Amino acid sequence: MGLIEFLISNQKFLKKRLRIAQIKEDPKDYVKKALKNALTMGFGVGAGAFFLLAQKEVNLVIPLVAAIFVTLYMYNISMKKIDVAITKRARAIDAKVLFAGRFLLVKLNSGKPLITAIEEAAREDNAASDYLKEILREVNLGTPIEQALEKSTEYCPSEYLKKILFQISNALRIGVDVTNFLQAILDEISDEQLNQILRYGKKLSSLSMFYMLAAVIVPSLGMTLFVVVASLISLDLNMTAFGIIIGLLLVVQFIFITLFKSSRPIMDV
Repeated sequence: MGLIEFLISNQKFLKKRLRIAQIKEDPKDYVKKALKNALTMGFGVGAGAFFLLAQKEVNLVIPLVAAIFVTLYMYNISMKKIDVAITKRARAIDAKVLFAGRFLLVKLNSGKPLITAIEEAAREDNAASDYLKEILREVNLGTPIEQALEKSTEYCPSEYLKKILFQISNALRIGVDVTNFLQAILDEISDEQLNQILRYGKKLSSLSMFYMLAAVIVPSLGMTLFVVVASLISLDLNMTAFGIIIGLLLVVQFIFITLFKSSRPIMDV
């Protein structure tokens, strides 16, 4: 338990991060589970390396080092899963945040109360609406709407939705019209997303040019020259060599696909 407490103390805001990621586990239970899985994997790798190297009379310190390395690596992976879950949830909310915000604005401009507008927006089937359902759940449990909005702002994974909720909460706290604050923040978010599109267009041009060079032109010319030179020097070409080349080309293609996908901005559609 002392080790568990030490590991928790080294993870800043672990309880808050687990809640934002919607991982319904206590910090102690999560760290204990991550440590157990890491130790199991490390022991398995260490034991396997020990039996393999013992027959070759290799230094048996290597399995111990491998076990420690794998244990630390797997533990860090488990901790990083929290941040990955937060990022994934934030991107899903960002994709529909403008739709949800504009829906609220339309309902408020039509004269409906804030809580009614939130209820109707929460009926939509998207990540932003799902987060509004959590606010409604707090209100239905007896929490004042101002406190529910402040609490949801603290645990919101999306910076865009956090800005919207903060402006609504701020307007309620000082007693002014919510629609003016909401319209201003929606315009700001729209401008930010437009700038993201413009930056993506410039980045896409350079990526496309680099892709054509590294993944199309160079492999095609290189393969042709390789076959010609190999035939001139009577180099024996077999399927293994071609298989390795094709494998390398597939890796390059996968890297570029990942780059294009990761750099694409999340827009409201």
